[in-house]
Amino acid sequence: MIQLILEAGKTSVDLALYLLLPVLVIMMALMKLLEARGIVAGISKILAPVLNRIGIPGMGVFAALQLLFVGAFAPIASLRLMESNGTSRRGIAATLAMVFAMSQANVVFPMAAAGLDVGVTILTSIIGGLVAAGTTYYIFTRSLGSDIVTESLEVARDTKNSTVNLLIAGGQEAVEIVLKSVPIILIAIFVVKLIQFFGLIGLIKTLATPLFHLFGLSSTAVLPIVTKFMAGGTAMLGVSMQLLQTGTLSIADINRLAGFMINPLDLVGIAIYMSAGVKTASVVRPAIAGAVCGVTVRAILHLLFY
Repeated sequence: MIQLILEAGKTSVDLALYLLLPVLVIMMALMKLLEARGIVAGISKILAPVLNRIGIPGMGVFAALQLLFVGAFAPIASLRLMESNGTSRRGIAATLAMVFAMSQANVVFPMAAAGLDVGVTILTSIIGGLVAAGTTYYIFTRSLGSDIVTESLEVARDTKNSTVNLLIAGGQEAVEIVLKSVPIILIAIFVVKLIQFFGLIGLIKTLATPLFHLFGLSSTAVLPIVTKFMAGGTAMLGVSMQLLQTGTLSIADINRLAGFMINPLDLVGIAIYMSAGVKTASVVRPAIAGAVCGVTVRAILHLLFY
């Protein structure tokens, strides 16, 4: 047990310090600068009328772009900013659901070198993200009230602080988020190691084999799927690349499973996004429900394409 705890601790610290921290520091610093100079507010005003129709605040587009082209946890910067700018809980829930249902760049682009179809993956990400946001806003968060998606777009420009000071302030906020997320990441990874220790992966593989054969998939895909939902996309990427190199998993399997498997909707992803703020944490359940709808649509599309 002590050995498993130490291994989970090392993995969680590596994830927090060498993956999460660099991305968040840069993204939070840039978002802080864009907010202070009024750029975020200006873009949000333009996008809000269109995106409000499906429940996404104008600022939500930043979250989608950060996920698709930066990494799994980059949208936390936008969610943090949305919380401070007065975005409604329904709007945050819709944005969070959209993020949970879309593909993250830190998995998509490394897998592209092995044969993942990036174009189809991004296309299904957009479709699934819109489905997730719409269902969350109009179905799963109706109990939150009839408020529309709102943001404080008239953000006062910060002309007193220098660019360097703004970047440092944003980076310090990122460090705070990372430190809060470490305990939850550690617990999630520890649970995965317990499952592996007791041999439950083999049991799941045996039970899931008939279902996988029904969809024309190799039962070998059970390991990366279980790894993804328990330990996160980065861990799944490492396992999948190893299986691809040994030939036990085909790129056709990866393309068929991409809509279901490549997204931040897992224990680690949920834990990290809950640390973005109080509002975000309070709407995680409806956001997950909406994300499941979006991921289901993506999974069906990938099965149809391949």
